[in-house]
Amino acid sequence: MMRIGIILFLTLLAISDIECIAQIASRNQRRSEIATGADQTDKYLSYLKGKRIGLVANQSSVIGRRSIVDSLTSLGIKIVKVFGPEHGFRGNASNGAVVGNEIDAKTGIPIISLYGKNQKPNKEQLADIDLMVFDIQDVGCRYYTNINTLEYVMEACAENNKELLILDRPNPNAYVVDGPVMTDDKFKSAIGIHYTPMTHGMTIGEFAQYLNGEGYLKEQCKLKIIKVANYDHDKPYVLPINPSPNLNTQQAVMLFPSLCMFEGTAINEGRGTYMPFTILGAPALKGKYPFSYKPVSIPGMSEKPNHKDSVCYGLDLRNYDIAKLRESRQINLSWLIELYNAYPDKAHFFTQGRANQDVSAFDLRIGTDQLRKQIIAGVSEADIRKSWEPGLQKFKAIRMKYLLYP
Repeated sequence: MMRIGIILFLTLLAISDIECIAQIASRNQRRSEIATGADQTDKYLSYLKGKRIGLVANQSSVIGRRSIVDSLTSLGIKIVKVFGPEHGFRGNASNGAVVGNEIDAKTGIPIISLYGKNQKPNKEQLADIDLMVFDIQDVGCRYYTNINTLEYVMEACAENNKELLILDRPNPNAYVVDGPVMTDDKFKSAIGIHYTPMTHGMTIGEFAQYLNGEGYLKEQCKLKIIKVANYDHDKPYVLPINPSPNLNTQQAVMLFPSLCMFEGTAINEGRGTYMPFTILGAPALKGKYPFSYKPVSIPGMSEKPNHKDSVCYGLDLRNYDIAKLRESRQINLSWLIELYNAYPDKAHFFTQGRANQDVSAFDLRIGTDQLRKQIIAGVSEADIRKSWEPGLQKFKAIRMKYLLYP
């Protein structure tokens, strides 16, 4: 009997040890999990109390899975205005669509659009605000317009003596700094106003420090940044909320730096389908690729996609192994070269949607006309990349000064 009791005691002790180890492992796992700036309410909630808050936010601005607006108001924070970027505050406007000011139906809070003519908050809009808060998910590309909104908000805050609190979020493409660096003012546009490579490898908080430090603003903006916990630039991050209507899968987010180059060409990049930025094609490629699809008008995503209602033929990248991009630490340039070489009417490959007489839409997106000229001339991918290196090395040295994470 005593022997049975000893065995039972040892068994219970072993179970207790296992449970203890499991609890420690679970606690350690939680400690290693990424926590966005917004999720760490203990680090900023007291700073917001008693202040009139202006919030720059969209559908990606969440605490847990709940809208930051709904969460903060329920916690007694006084949000007097919400400023919404491209796609609107609730994220249901198509790319490039002009979004007007409105009243949020759920909270009754005024929504000020920062996309279109009113890109920058004005003095009147900031008059009754004590503190501005910026919380928007970015994807790390020069041509993704959230960093433009960031600059305009910082500029407005500096001019009106308002502090900006940034609730930082991971950049899912932070592992890659690649592409040509924009260096000429003639390539500045709504899809590129910064002298960075196509992918800059910084979070919003880091990019804000870069804007302050590199003289983009006439006067510096007073910043307070709540850093992401347990994060570094190499750490994979799956976005909990789609950052925009046409980045509706993690695959699209990771392919976006490579596939968005096709805007301004004769190739449709999946707009007008429910698979945007994971497929590529054009009607003229019929017979060269077996994969096909038909872009159509989709309200809230793309009303007028390239090759609307026409069958396109090309590449299906929905199952492309993203690990290859992470291993190379590069955007994929081979798809652009491949489809240019396969396209029968090369004279019109880069002429879709010209921005003006001097600069094509493709050149504005890339930030230079050099890449277009190199592809037309048949320059190898290796030599194209070699031509990017001086600009990339210079930018990387500058970027190092503003990094918040390893």
